[in-house]
Amino acid sequence: MSDTLRRIAIFAPLAVFLAMAGLFFFRLGAGDPSQVPSALIGREAPQFELAALDGLTGENGPVPGFSRDDLNGQVSVVNVFASWCVPCREEHPYIEVLGRDGRFAVYGLNYKDRAENARRFLGRYGNPYDAVGTDSGGRVGIDWGVYGVPETFIVDPQGRIAYKHIGPINQAILDQIIMPKIEAVLGGTS
Repeated sequence: MSDTLRRIAIFAPLAVFLAMAGLFFFRLGAGDPSQVPSALIGREAPQFELAALDGLTGENGPVPGFSRDDLNGQVSVVNVFASWCVPCREEHPYIEVLGRDGRFAVYGLNYKDRAENARRFLGRYGNPYDAVGTDSGGRVGIDWGVYGVPETFIVDPQGRIAYKHIGPINQAILDQIIMPKIEAVLGGTS
């Protein structure tokens, strides 16, 4: 084998590796993860039944879990949260704003969490949810297409997913995206 061919055989894999590494590096930073489309938009929410968060009580006694049937007949917001999720703590005051609205139900889907940690989280930050269901194994989250926490879904009165927000809600997102989407669904124009 000639010297030139030997050099090509040595440096070609290195060149391919560097090109691939560069491509991956630049693509990882590209795009907004909150803009990942959901195949469930416009479709009925999946069937599920979530048990209540063990030991969670509210003003009227034990806080119930919830199921797919609870999403029928009203506009609903389903917020996927976990105690171990730092952005969930940051968005929690905005979920409380939603919980005080009264024109729609707000459900908490506690994702891959331990009951005692979730109770402590809601005890510390407040419980804005009408019901809290536990998805300790993550199966329901998979059915909903959850990429990670937090995520928030708006469900229309027919039980169809009208909107999905990936990532934490802040004041700008609440004012410019979430509330207008909820208003549209409440007005029947989703």
